[in-house]
Amino acid sequence: MKKRILTASVLAFLFGHNMRAQNTETTDSSAYKKQKLKIEEVNFISSYYSQDGNNSAVTGGVGTEKLTDIATTFDIRVSKRDKDNNKHNFGFEIGIDSYTSASSDKIDPNTVSSASYQDVRVYPSANYSYENLEKNYILSGGLSFSAEFDYTSIGANAGFTKISKDRNREFSAKAMAFFDTWKVILPIELRDNPSDDEAAQGDMKPRTSYNLGLTLSQVVNRNFQVAFLTDIGYQQGLLATKFNRVYFDDIPATVKSEKLPDSRFKLPLGVRGSYFLGDNIVLRAFYRYYWDDWGINSHTISLEPTFKLSAFSSISVPYRFYTQTAADYFKPIYLHGLAEEFYTSDYDLSKFSSNMIGLGYKVTDADKGIFHLKRFNSLELRYGYYTRNNGLDSHIITLAMKFK
Repeated sequence: MKKRILTASVLAFLFGHNMRAQNTETTDSSAYKKQKLKIEEVNFISSYYSQDGNNSAVTGGVGTEKLTDIATTFDIRVSKRDKDNNKHNFGFEIGIDSYTSASSDKIDPNTVSSASYQDVRVYPSANYSYENLEKNYILSGGLSFSAEFDYTSIGANAGFTKISKDRNREFSAKAMAFFDTWKVILPIELRDNPSDDEAAQGDMKPRTSYNLGLTLSQVVNRNFQVAFLTDIGYQQGLLATKFNRVYFDDIPATVKSEKLPDSRFKLPLGVRGSYFLGDNIVLRAFYRYYWDDWGINSHTISLEPTFKLSAFSSISVPYRFYTQTAADYFKPIYLHGLAEEFYTSDYDLSKFSSNMIGLGYKVTDADKGIFHLKRFNSLELRYGYYTRNNGLDSHIITLAMKFK
């Protein structure tokens, strides 16, 4: 079941330090030796997320938005050098989300607890990159898969990175495509009498998403780094969430299933900077402007000062402010007219502003290891509190561990 929630991750370090590669023969008298796959790092992340509010799109923009999510991710990154000393990197990841949603249970309010109340999402992925150290470029590609109760998704990506000779400038481009299939689920009262001809109960509908990410980063001096980025996006297919209800302005109020255009173009532009203020303080800042052809314009500003407590530990205090205009097709409950072609009461598409503030603690020890476990390289714990001016509040706690 589709959810707009924060997700994060978890699993354990189960692999040995090295894996032996296949033998490679060469006629070169320099006697190229067979290489081993080297484990660069293993990441183990876990998070718990909870939210509550009173603007559920399932019930027309009013009603509980209570939701909890436990997310787990495990990834391993290994590398190998070839006979020309070029680097081959391999990444493998598996993630599992498990959540409960009170609002999803209102798709059919006659049930005590429907199948949509609790769901599990599984999302494995594999990535490969080739780094030419002599010519300073990287080629990359990957595949991903995701599945849950009412959808499956197959993704692919390809990237190119060019690094300057002095390694102070870097340009990267990454193209991504996602091919989704949605199983249409309608509100219980509309299943025998659909409100439009866009989709019927049980239909399998496609949605395709394309993204092109461009990043230019520059080391200005030993204390200041800056990056400029964009992530152009285009979607086509079923973009409405068909189990979301919309109540109209007639009496008694007509109820229909959410209806939105079948395409969407997105254009975000951002800049990110890091400044090292002495030996113990790092200031990170980010700004992004976003525009799409549904009428949403937004601004994001985030700041994250990090304070070094010792040679091995630090704390950070991240803060983010966000504001957006409403989509052209959004109106609250009972305000849509029956003559409108598109309509939604999903408050994610409304005008709102939000604040998020958090606290993070990180400890690293590459020599002795965390808790004297030699390959346990890093431990980080983060908490975030998020609030919108329309009443939605959420909390997230994330634990991240790195093994090298």
